[in-house]
Amino acid sequence: MLKIRIDPLDKLFSQYIRARDKCCQRCGGTNGLQCAHFHGRAKRSTRWDEDNAVALGFGCHIYFTSHPLEFTEWFRKHLGEEKFDLLNARARITYPKPDKEAIRLYLEEKIRRL
Repeated sequence: MLKIRIDPLDKLFSQYIRARDKCCQRCGGTNGLQCAHFHGRAKRSTRWDEDNAVALGFGCHIYFTSHPLEFTEWFRKHLGEEKFDLLNARARITYPKPDKEAIRLYLEEKIRRL
């Protein structure tokens, strides 16, 4: 069985997204919230990008995983055309190794301010 390695920064990012959104952004439910990335976590240029993630309930997350075209259209409407296009442009960039400490400090501050 393939085990996904979860970086501590991924956990902090997920905590921030779920706290920021407070409920499933598709259905409004509050049970089983998960951090859903539009561009997958393997895409390091947007892995911890706030625009690249929303809180979704388990069922909505599974639904969108199975219906990627619907997810794309929903996400485009959710973000708006301009932010969606800018996110896609950032996703195409190849960055050097990220400064995880700076990202951690940023996320901790964002959570503190919520």
